[in-house]
Amino acid sequence: MNISAARRRLTTDQFGAQSAGGEWSKAKPLNLIVNNMPLPLIDSPTMKPVVASRRSIPELLAPLNQIAADSPNLVANHGAQFKCGDQTYELPRYLFIGPKGGDDTIRLGIFAGLHGDEPEGVHALIQFLSMLERKPELATGYCLFVYPVGNPTGFEDRTRPARSGKDLNREFWNGSVEPEVKLLQSELVSHAFHGIISLHTDDSSQGFYGFARGATLTKNLIEPALQAAEQFLPRNASETIDGFRARNGIIRDTYPGALSAAPKVRPRPFEIVLETPQAPPSYLKEAALIAALRMILTQYREFIAYAPNL
Repeated sequence: MNISAARRRLTTDQFGAQSAGGEWSKAKPLNLIVNNMPLPLIDSPTMKPVVASRRSIPELLAPLNQIAADSPNLVANHGAQFKCGDQTYELPRYLFIGPKGGDDTIRLGIFAGLHGDEPEGVHALIQFLSMLERKPELATGYCLFVYPVGNPTGFEDRTRPARSGKDLNREFWNGSVEPEVKLLQSELVSHAFHGIISLHTDDSSQGFYGFARGATLTKNLIEPALQAAEQFLPRNASETIDGFRARNGIIRDTYPGALSAAPKVRPRPFEIVLETPQAPPSYLKEAALIAALRMILTQYREFIAYAPNL
């Protein structure tokens, strides 16, 4: 077990923690103990750099598949396959069915890993599902369709685009021939989601922020989500973020071809993109994303319960 993995396990359930001064560099250090032994802090100038190798998706998803094998809530939905050269790949899909609520089931689609060099969202989703398995009441009333690795070849290769060279998050609803995009578009159409959430990382941002589009209630979801993320990371308060006008860390526009509901779908689902900065430690980025996801579940469920009284 490496130190980062240990920090992830110890941090992501601590959602009641207070903000560490608004800057990740000021976060209190964790006293990490594994198997009753403190983890050593290694600082050797003679250590050789690790050469990046191809990531293993089966190894990445093994914990989720093990949970799904015995879980009454989590289903590993295998079978969405595509070809890349002479290799066959699978688009990982998971379904989490929360306890029944008082109204119709809410269907949310949650996506990560569309850019293969942004592993934070991938790991955050895996931890999020693991957390829901331990605390299924957090997903009461929900059916969550989770796609942790939307770009399998890019994730393997640690590259932003897929192995075809295409940026998949610019290919939606424009007649793309990319097989991953076709599979994801099919999922978006067939499940008619009430809401769509995408997780990303921005290497040019100094803080956490989000894109908000779709249903009019979206603005009432993203602000609490950003507040929840601020327990772990500061918000990007710039007036311009990633080339878009922003206010309080919220952008109302988006890139052409970004993952979204089909253009003619009515009523529009809410569409939120959560963006974590790249610089902070991985365990803080992942914890911020999980806190934001958890808040969205809470806020949307409350909105649905209140809506009949409007």
